[in-house]
Amino acid sequence: MDTLFRLDILAEEADFDLLAGHLALHAVYGWEEESLPTGQMLFRLHCEQEDWLVQLQNTLWAVAPAARYVLERVEAQDWLAAWRQFFTPVPCGSRFVVLPPWLADTKDFPGRTPILIEPKSAFGTGHHATTALCLSVVSELLDSGRIRAGQSFLDLGTGSGVLGIGCCKSGLHGLGLDIDPLAVGNAVENRALNKVEGFELATGSVDGAAGRCFDLVLANILARPLTEMAPQIRAAVAEEGCLVLSGLLEIQAAGVIAAYRTEGLPEPRSVLQGEWCALVWE
Repeated sequence: MDTLFRLDILAEEADFDLLAGHLALHAVYGWEEESLPTGQMLFRLHCEQEDWLVQLQNTLWAVAPAARYVLERVEAQDWLAAWRQFFTPVPCGSRFVVLPPWLADTKDFPGRTPILIEPKSAFGTGHHATTALCLSVVSELLDSGRIRAGQSFLDLGTGSGVLGIGCCKSGLHGLGLDIDPLAVGNAVENRALNKVEGFELATGSVDGAAGRCFDLVLANILARPLTEMAPQIRAAVAEEGCLVLSGLLEIQAAGVIAAYRTEGLPEPRSVLQGEWCALVWE
């Protein structure tokens, strides 16, 4: 069996952005990210060249020495086959099901709106609890009539575009922003795959929506940036609009809520899935 080399990087929240930025510079072919229930992030890279990973490890250690680095030899495998085994359909809420392209014609989910996602490196396939949480909340808001066709949305941290595509397929139109250009490229691909219109995509953070207000703001990122960007995110919500924040653990919710209470918002509704939490102002 052929072998590969794998570098695992276990990082605390303070190092997330620093490591992601350096990986974007030095590992342009991509990497895996997994948010752990501990609040840590696991970055994972595979390569045939051990010396290249050693050099990368040394580069990252110089800027983020507190992270834990593990380099080991692993058996190579058919990655496409592994993806297909992992990427199973994900029903979300009462309305949606996230599907890979090879299951686009399935009849197993009658009455649900299919969202086709090409599985790549961008966050947001529906398998992560925070993505499923957000789609479930969108389902609830649509079912209650709190949001409806013709309204606008902002999808901050759009990743693969899964949330924005779900909104567009429900008759809304809006803007998706992500600081990772690779994620935006994946979202553009998925937008075309789903044949949706009215979904503008751009590389950037919340500043890319400055001066605009939306009927629905979705921000599925991390607790720290949600807290730091509270004034700008609050400003993007139209009068009588809805705000949904996710990407945070239940134990982090109180701190995020406090930041938005400072911006004049009332206590939100909390929606839980395991250790993960979504905050909903409706």
